[in-house]
Amino acid sequence: MMSAMPSAGGGPDALPHSPGQFATTHWSVVLAAREGADAAAALERLCATYWPPLYAYLRRFGCAPEEAEDLTQDFFASFLSRRSVDRADPKRGRFRTFLLTCLQNYVRDVHARNRTLKRGGQVHLVSLDRERAERGYGAEPAERLTPERVFERRWATTLLEHVLTQLGAEFARTGKREFFEQLKGYVWGEQDATPVRQIMLQFGVSESAVKVTVHRLRQRFRELLRMEIAHTVAGPEEVEDEIRHLAQVLSAP
Repeated sequence: MMSAMPSAGGGPDALPHSPGQFATTHWSVVLAAREGADAAAALERLCATYWPPLYAYLRRFGCAPEEAEDLTQDFFASFLSRRSVDRADPKRGRFRTFLLTCLQNYVRDVHARNRTLKRGGQVHLVSLDRERAERGYGAEPAERLTPERVFERRWATTLLEHVLTQLGAEFARTGKREFFEQLKGYVWGEQDATPVRQIMLQFGVSESAVKVTVHRLRQRFRELLRMEIAHTVAGPEEVEDEIRHLAQVLSAP
């Protein structure tokens, strides 16, 4: 049986690579969001990455789906208008911790003012897919987890989903999207991964060819994961620690 965990190492030449790979500059997205022509795009990327775990936190905190959606959208609008990102400091820890603290403070302020929030807020940074977020929240054993733990788990799964999306896009550019869809269960460890023999018959390849491709997929997956994580840690020495933390979050009961 093939292990589902991605192995260390560089990506092979046989796999499609994304053109113009970005450098692993630490906190680059956060810092770019502070100024310059690309600030709005950087903030949108941050919101797209972190709104699902923030939504899950609010749901576990006791908010109804509609209220959690409203609070998440309004929080990001406030986060932008107040330039809260300017207070983010790579030397003070993980960006996700900073963002969760900002949300907690925002919710306390809202409750203290006891004001009614308008649905959607005045600034729309991202399109919030509440149905998708609710499915993700419902997949967690929320009754046994604190809001903070739910936030961590949704952060981890959202991060992996983004990396898998990047990997799938690379295969799609070479016309092998369907092949990737059948193999991705062996990259992330899905319980219903397509049986190897079925893949062999469907694509007319040998068992060894499937195993070699899976091995290369895992290598490329780890490369992309490291690059994604490098954007939200203070230095290269923290990347491996963050990968270990991600694995612990996903494996915790």
